[in-house]
Amino acid sequence: MTIPLAIIAAVVVFILVLAIRGFKIIQQSETMVIERLGRFHRTLPSGINIIWPVFDKPRTIEWKFITTDIEGKKIVRKETIQRIDLRESVYDFPKQNVITRDNVAIEINALLYFQVTDARRCVYEIANLPDAIEKLTQTTLRNVIGELDLDHTLTSRDTINQKLRAILDEATDKWGVKVNRVELQDIIPPEDVKVAMEKQMRAERDRRATILEAEGQKQSKILEAEGVRQSEITRAEGIRQALVLRASGEAEARIKVAEAEAEAVAKVTQAIRDSGGNPTTYLIALKYIEAMKEMVSGKDNKIVYMPYEASAMLGSVGIIRDMFGASPPSKT
Repeated sequence: MTIPLAIIAAVVVFILVLAIRGFKIIQQSETMVIERLGRFHRTLPSGINIIWPVFDKPRTIEWKFITTDIEGKKIVRKETIQRIDLRESVYDFPKQNVITRDNVAIEINALLYFQVTDARRCVYEIANLPDAIEKLTQTTLRNVIGELDLDHTLTSRDTINQKLRAILDEATDKWGVKVNRVELQDIIPPEDVKVAMEKQMRAERDRRATILEAEGQKQSKILEAEGVRQSEITRAEGIRQALVLRASGEAEARIKVAEAEAEAVAKVTQAIRDSGGNPTTYLIALKYIEAMKEMVSGKDNKIVYMPYEASAMLGSVGIIRDMFGASPPSKT
């Protein structure tokens, strides 16, 4: 009995279709969840894999993608996929309205970086993983921001990011997902709050400028006073040194004069002694003569009363004249 050619062709086509459908090529960093008769069978690694198309079937899941158009608007699209990407993915959430502890409504745009670590749990533990992560992030973000004031929210992005990452990572661990980073891309306060913040910043800048100007004037006054003080000290030091030098010069001059007079007196005394006279009488008579010159000097007429002792002293001038000749000897 011969088998009809049509049946043989049909069998060959059926085998080829089964082979084609059972031949799966998985890209690097991708995986596929295979179910056999409706139950989990295995996950396919990267490379060439063979399955039984009649009994084995890839599990399809719902996945949400967010893209940005040319105008910058975010477009959300949902697709049914069979292959699960094991690389780190970034999920750009739409802007969320949250309220701070001081009742200020702000908009926050967050970025979430996550990675699927267990494809089986990602498929069977949660339905629509991106949706679940988005909703969890929104509620967690509202809770975290609700505990902070507006000023603290604007200045504590790192603290908020770390707190969000810790909470989300712990919550998504049972879904086979690892949350690596959470970033607050934009924090947008209301318009009236922006105006108030700008006024506050302008007032703060004016205050700093006034403080810096006052500080500069203060420093200028201090430096000016320091300069005047140093100038007065230098001038006083110069005057003191000049007086010291002048006094030293006068003292040296007096010492020289005194030394010259002493030398002259010594010579006169020796000369008087050599001639047999009395040096004391000579010196006293010489002082009387000098005093007489000062008393009678000047344009006005003067009447001079001389004591008796002075007359007696003047008598000794004759002795001096007899000793040295017509006039007394000079001091020099």
